[in-house]
Amino acid sequence: MSNNKDARLFDAEIQPNDGPLASILHMFRVNHAALLGLILILLIILMAIFAPFIARYDPNQLNLIEMRKPPSPAHWFGTDDMGRDVFARVVYGSRTSLLIGFVPSLISLILGTVLGLLAGYVGGRVDDLIMRLADVVLAFPSLLLAMVVMYTLGSSILNMFIALSIINWAGTARVVRAQTLSIKETEFVEAARSMGVSRLSIVFKHILPNCLPNLIVLFTLDIPGAIMWESSMSFLGVGDPNAASWGLMVSQGKSYAYMCPWLILAPGIAILVTVMAFNFLGDGLRDAMDPYLKS
Repeated sequence: MSNNKDARLFDAEIQPNDGPLASILHMFRVNHAALLGLILILLIILMAIFAPFIARYDPNQLNLIEMRKPPSPAHWFGTDDMGRDVFARVVYGSRTSLLIGFVPSLISLILGTVLGLLAGYVGGRVDDLIMRLADVVLAFPSLLLAMVVMYTLGSSILNMFIALSIINWAGTARVVRAQTLSIKETEFVEAARSMGVSRLSIVFKHILPNCLPNLIVLFTLDIPGAIMWESSMSFLGVGDPNAASWGLMVSQGKSYAYMCPWLILAPGIAILVTVMAFNFLGDGLRDAMDPYLKS
């Protein structure tokens, strides 16, 4: 009886309207998919950090005697067409995929946020210029635009960051601009303006904090998108050929898909689990932090 009473008290103390942190804690309590996504993401991050201790083999070590061996106690996920251990390449590939997911998403988030705030608050010709530029970016198919950038600059991790940042900033800028247009007309912003507070302070101290919940959700949902773009470009041969990338592994293993299905199943499942985990977490955060979705 006391346990049920404690549970009711806990639910009463943590309600979605008590603040962002309380809403997130409540969300993890009731949304098991989001909690599962968080756990999987933490496990993948730990796998990337401790890759040298998890993988028994060098991911780039060639062993022509062990080519295309099926999964076994010696090689849990088998070996590829060059005798490299697939499990080791999947483990080390998590580093590339997480790096590709986080860095371009963060760059595009910062760029899109700054341009969206500028367009929404200043307005006029500045707004028109930024939004028309965003329209141009959004008018191109994202994969095609990223491939053009990669072909122009060359295949490397740095150029991959540039390509993915270019295709992702426009959506963030549109969302931030819409929120800025709404928030700048509120009473507390008008009061700050009447008190002589500078534009810069109003934007970064009053408007930006109110945009942060949606920006966190956007960032969480942009990460799996970036991982998918990198996998797609690596599969098409545009990515960095020297990186232990999951997409590149699928591309290299497609020729042996029928004879050695483990070559594409292992990295393919890794991509699937990672993208699903971030999507589960992003959906949960959206439900917790969007005031229109709270019950």
